[in-house]
This record gives sequence, C-alpha cells and structure tokens, in this order.
Amino acid sequence: MIERYWKDEIKRIFTDEFKYQKWYEVELAVAEAEASLGIIPGDVPRAVKDKMERVDFFRVSKRAKEIEKEVDHDVIAFLLTIEEIVGEPARYLHYGLTSSDVVDTANSMILRDALLLNLKALSNLTESVKDRAVQFKYQPIMGRTHGVFAEPTSLGLKFLSYYSAFLRDKENLERAIEMISYGKISGAVGNYSFISPEVEKRALEKLGLKPEPVSTQIIPRDRYAFVFDIVAISAGNIEKLATEIRLLQRTEVGELEEPFRKKQRGSSAMPHKRNPIKSERLCGLARLLRGYAMAAMENIALWHERDISHSSTERFIIPDALSVYYYALGLLKNIVKDLVVNVERINENLVKYGKFYLSEAVLLALVQKGVPRGEAYEWVKESAHQAMKTGSPFEDLIRKNEKIREHLTDEEIEEALNHNYLKNVDEIFRRFGL
Repeated sequence: MIERYWKDEIKRIFTDEFKYQKWYEVELAVAEAEASLGIIPGDVPRAVKDKMERVDFFRVSKRAKEIEKEVDHDVIAFLLTIEEIVGEPARYLHYGLTSSDVVDTANSMILRDALLLNLKALSNLTESVKDRAVQFKYQPIMGRTHGVFAEPTSLGLKFLSYYSAFLRDKENLERAIEMISYGKISGAVGNYSFISPEVEKRALEKLGLKPEPVSTQIIPRDRYAFVFDIVAISAGNIEKLATEIRLLQRTEVGELEEPFRKKQRGSSAMPHKRNPIKSERLCGLARLLRGYAMAAMENIALWHERDISHSSTERFIIPDALSVYYYALGLLKNIVKDLVVNVERINENLVKYGKFYLSEAVLLALVQKGVPRGEAYEWVKESAHQAMKTGSPFEDLIRKNEKIREHLTDEEIEEALNHNYLKNVDEIFRRFGL
C-alpha cells in the first residue's frame, strides 16, 4: 500500500505489530481453553501473560523477522520469539495447532476490525448524501439518458438514488462482517486430531468468533471472496456517483463542481482549469478494487485440504483493498459535503435548448383522446425534432401543429405543456422516512 492513500486509523490495523499481537491473542486464548480442560498445566496462561504484559510488539515484530530469515517460516519465527520472551511456559503454546489455526483466526479478527472501520466511514458518507438529497429535494434538473436530455427530474432524487445504494452497501458490509467472523482451531487438516472441538469453542468465544463448521486446514476462502466482492460492489457505487459529478462538471454543463481550494491549481499549463481530479481518482480506485475481488475469487479453489497459493495474494489484497476502500469512502464524503451546486446553471440548462422534453406529456394527452399511439408519436416527434433543429419553441410548434390541434383544445395543450414532473417526489422520499 502506498502512503498517498493510507489513512493512519486503518494503517495501524495492518502493521506487523498489530498482526503479531493478534497471533499472540489467538495462542493465549487456545492456551487458556486447554488449561481449563486440563490439557496443559493450569498455570501456563498466567505465566505467559505475566511475561507478555508489557511487551512492545514492535520489538516482537523486529525479532521475529530476524529469526524468519533463518527458518523461512513466519509462524515458527513468531513462536521462537515468544519463547525467548516467556521462557519455559511457552513450550505449551501452539499445542495441537497448525499455522493456519493462528493465521486464519487472527486474519478474521483483523478483517473484522478493518471492516468495522469501513462501515463507520460508509455510514458517514451515507449521511452526507442523505443531507444533499433532502437539501435539493425539489430542485428540478434535467434528467439525461444516453447523455442526452430526457425529462426533468429532481436533483434531490439523484442524490436519493445514491443514498439508497449506499444503504444497500451498508447492509452488505454488515453481512460481510458476519461472514468473516469465523475462526478455526482444528489442527493440521481440520479434523481435530490433536485438539478438541471444545478447545476451539472456548478459545473462539474469548476472541468473539464462531467456529468454522468444516475448515480443512484453513477457513474456506469463499468467505474472503464474499468480503472483497462486497467491497468491489460498494466501490462501484462510489464510482457511479463520482462519474455523475464528472459528467455534470463538464464546461458545457457546469451544474456540479468538486470543491476547489483557494490555493489549488488545476493544470501546470492552463491556469483556468478546475478539473474533477478527485472524482477521477475514485473511478480509478474502483477499478483497482474490482481487481482485488477477482484475486480473492481465484483463491477459493486450493489443492486438497489447502496449499498456500492464496497466501501471497492475501498479503497484498487484505491491507490494500480495505485501506483503498476506506480512503475512497472518506474522499467521496468530503466531495459530497463541499460539492458546489450551480443552481443558476441547472435552471438555465433546463430551458437552454427549448422545452422539447415536454414531448411525452403531449403524446399521452393525444393517446387519452383516442389517437393511436404510433400516429401521435410521429406528430409529436416531428415538432420536437423541428424545435431542436431550428431553435423554435416546442410549445409554439405544438400549438401550430394542425394534426394535434384536431384532437387537443388550447386548454388541453396548456395542461400538457405545464406538466409537473416532480409531483411524486414526496412519495419517493417517504419510502426512506424522509
């Protein structure tokens, strides 16, 4: 992970010191469970804790890395380091365990901590988007499909759609936390040959985890894949909003604009530039997170009870994906909070090219009068395209269209031309209790 996108509050979760501390917590929880069942001497956990109580895990990390250079095995290096600190009682640590018992169970704790931090960041973003939705609930804005003018909608509804998406992301992230909150203390191939399910149960209760029902030597990697898929989906919603901001910030549109600091500069060559660089950055990071999800998917199928082809990728994707996601959530929250909304330009754009977008209202008025839809469509299309081509007001062309006038009175035409596109906005907001 590069420093540019690494926030301190999540960075600490992925330090080696934090990892070794979690490994120690797993080892201690197992020792306490085994001592309570008379498998190892009852005084071992207390003796271990007394020695480790004031230990700096930065020191543990440094020493373990030194030993790893000799033994080429990170868990063995960690155990030898603890043995140097604790002395004779440490020989009872790791009793009946295999490395994955420690690593995978600790990983679940680390992932859970990181996901909880991301859930808080997602909640903050969701609230900011909700505030914008409420603020612009009744602000008309041109809706666009295919990048082309469609019909007016509400800027508040635009934000509400993202609010709805982020609420789904929150639900999914909570499911991901539940999905990853499993540990395994079941031995070399997961069949409890030298340890018992009761030890696992007691140890994992201390760690706030549930036992993996069938673990082989590792926790099944579909759990990890689920987590990173959820992160990637949420990143897609981040990208969706960032893309909307980019499109509406284009010079010829100018309806929304990223916050731009007083001393910020947009271009090394062109002083006038105010580019949506933060939204563009978010789009790039979303691509990265989709790639991490694919790597997690590839880790599901391992040889027999396990191999370690997943291990190397997880050393990258676990810290990188969850740190990038955390950064992206915070960045988008700040963009939304300080987003510049150019209401004057929004209103200008609504009428800049005429009101040909009223075509559906006229079409439906004709259908209600008994005109076959295909015929009515052609009549209205002719007037709308003429308005776009010549700049003539669509309303005037409709009023002058002889075929339309045969079926619609002046009052009926006026009613269609004054259609309220936002008449059901309140009802949509009520679905969210807003």
